[in-house]
Amino acid sequence: MKLSKTKEIVQKILDPADVQINGSRPWDIQIHNPNFYKRVLSGGSLALGESYMDGWWDCVALDQFFERILENRLDRKARTFPKLSQWLMFITKIINIQNRSRAFVISKRHYDLGNDLFSLMLDKGLNYSCAYWEKAKTLDGAQKDKLDLICRKMGLKPGMKVLDVGCGWGGFAKFAAENFSVQVLGITVSREQMKFAKNICRGLDVEIQLKDYREINGKFDRIVSIGMFEHVGYKNYRTFMKVIHRCLKTDGLFLLHTIAGNTSVRSTDQWINKYIFPNSMLPSAKQITSAAEGLFVLEHWHSFGQYYAKTLMAWYDNFTKNWTRLKDSYDERFQRMWNYYLLSSVGSFRSRRNQLWQIVFSKKGLKGGYPFGGLFFV
Repeated sequence: MKLSKTKEIVQKILDPADVQINGSRPWDIQIHNPNFYKRVLSGGSLALGESYMDGWWDCVALDQFFERILENRLDRKARTFPKLSQWLMFITKIINIQNRSRAFVISKRHYDLGNDLFSLMLDKGLNYSCAYWEKAKTLDGAQKDKLDLICRKMGLKPGMKVLDVGCGWGGFAKFAAENFSVQVLGITVSREQMKFAKNICRGLDVEIQLKDYREINGKFDRIVSIGMFEHVGYKNYRTFMKVIHRCLKTDGLFLLHTIAGNTSVRSTDQWINKYIFPNSMLPSAKQITSAAEGLFVLEHWHSFGQYYAKTLMAWYDNFTKNWTRLKDSYDERFQRMWNYYLLSSVGSFRSRRNQLWQIVFSKKGLKGGYPFGGLFFV
């Protein structure tokens, strides 16, 4: 197909989103390699991301570009089915790609990239999940407010035993132990996270273990999972809920904090799967409630995905500001990959294609009901 024709097809795809090829507005794309059009038409979202990483195109405001693309559902209208996509769809149906043997893949590919990267990008507590910007003016303040919100939603009281499934760098464990005098067990599949979390929680009633969630034993007054359910996979949602049910005391509460999608899927975007979060997928409301049915009573559902766009922009600003301190460890292609990851994610939340939910479950239902507004004032 001739260059003029492929360019014309790509422009027609972009027209509903008011994005121009080589236009002058911040959300317009600038093409540096004429092979871009053919590559993207044949390779879909994977080719779009890889061609950006290779420097074939640029955009002044990548977040605005993706907001327009996703708002207008252009990813669905222009979807192609290259062999890689067909293969990915096939293996997710017959193979449990989030089984125990693969549980530690995500840590090696993402969370163990280096604590230097995440310490310069995230807040001081290294909280790698959506912050709560209801009143806060800074990232540090918004993350503290998120942790406080979670603690109050669970009604933490001194002496309670709390399980943190997917504890990350220990931000929640440290906050809960220091401010609510609880005992916390945090588990992670990342060695780098475990080392960091153990260090910052030293002297507190906190234990951090390198462990897959399916290996958890014991009984807990409260269980929390913040930004980990995205790695569980649809074949394991029910298993995850059964583990939580087994470990939660009869009068306990479980809070699930997760990114989610509007429709049920069995795989994730090809580019995200290859470069950012291997073997991940976003749950839907239907998948979550189906997995919990018969095990839990749903007490409270809070949606604040609008705050994730602001959180991601804060991470992007920190990453950009600190790039000079990182560039000796990461090359330019990594920088472009990371920018693409952060800013495309901003667009997905602004367009409301992705959601952020905090859901509170009990085993048998709270007598008298869950507190109005969803907060235990302690």
